[in-house]
Amino acid sequence: MSKITALSKEIETALQRKIDFKTKPIGSLGMLENIAIKIGRIQNTLTPKITAPSIVVFAGDHGITKSKKVSPYPQEVTQQMVFNFLNGGAAINVFCKQNKINLKIVDAGVNANFDENKELISAKIAKGTKDFSLEKAMTTLQCKAALEKGKEIVNNLFQNKCNTIGFGEMGIGNTSSAALLMSYFTKIGIENCVGKGTGLDNEGLQQKKNVLTEVYQKHIKNIDSPTEALATFGGFEIVMMAGAILEAAALKMTILIDGFIVTSALLAANAIDKNVLDYCIFTHSSGEQGHQKILDFLKVKPILNLGLRLGEGTGAAVALPIIQSATLFLNEMATFESANVSEA
Repeated sequence: MSKITALSKEIETALQRKIDFKTKPIGSLGMLENIAIKIGRIQNTLTPKITAPSIVVFAGDHGITKSKKVSPYPQEVTQQMVFNFLNGGAAINVFCKQNKINLKIVDAGVNANFDENKELISAKIAKGTKDFSLEKAMTTLQCKAALEKGKEIVNNLFQNKCNTIGFGEMGIGNTSSAALLMSYFTKIGIENCVGKGTGLDNEGLQQKKNVLTEVYQKHIKNIDSPTEALATFGGFEIVMMAGAILEAAALKMTILIDGFIVTSALLAANAIDKNVLDYCIFTHSSGEQGHQKILDFLKVKPILNLGLRLGEGTGAAVALPIIQSATLFLNEMATFESANVSEA
């Protein structure tokens, strides 16, 4: 992976000074001011701009769904939802169209074959992961290949002038992977990381907790690195997102972090390189119970709390206009001097 540079704090003072001389009371634009400073620091400029914003949705299947009831939906829904994305019918399609966001769909490891489609990036590592109740989800080589694929996809978007990128996912069973990764990286007990996912009832939730507790205990003694944690518990879509996040930070892009699954991938990326957090804006707090706990662990504040728990990158897509507002006020709002308005 490319080296991620820690952000300089030198420009922060200049950005704050620019904001404070806008025609408004000090601090009155609240979180928008923090966002403006963050993007200005990432781009190392007093006039940051969002160009060619993109969301990449990674899809992959999970072997655990074949043997254990960790989701109320069958594995086939992953494939069906990929077709829905390609046909423009999913929530992420609607929000990306609304907010003029470039949307890319990636087959990271769906248990199906897709015809060639200009709307689909084929990056399949395998037709789903192995069942991690029996063995590691993937080999170390597969994990490294997925990390590299995520890097490559981001690089291609960067070459096409994208400087702001969000990630989404689709994969029946992936809240199980995310909960295991969350527990590993935060050291929060697995039972407090597991949520209802796509709608388990209380009995189903308890069964899911029991399954994942056994899985965690089976593997934990054999994990000695972030990459090995990803290989053991991850989905191909989650590993690709971790690689994509690392590369986006290395390229000094602004990264829009979505919900529970994406943030679990960020935990792995953060364990690999702590500087990655400098480049992340947390777009919302998910309704999936583990997500707010991760945000607290990372000591970060999300922009929105709408009770979303769909995934797909929907929180990032909905938050983008707010993020754009932050750069626009910084660049276009008058100062007291230019507007001939008396200061306090």
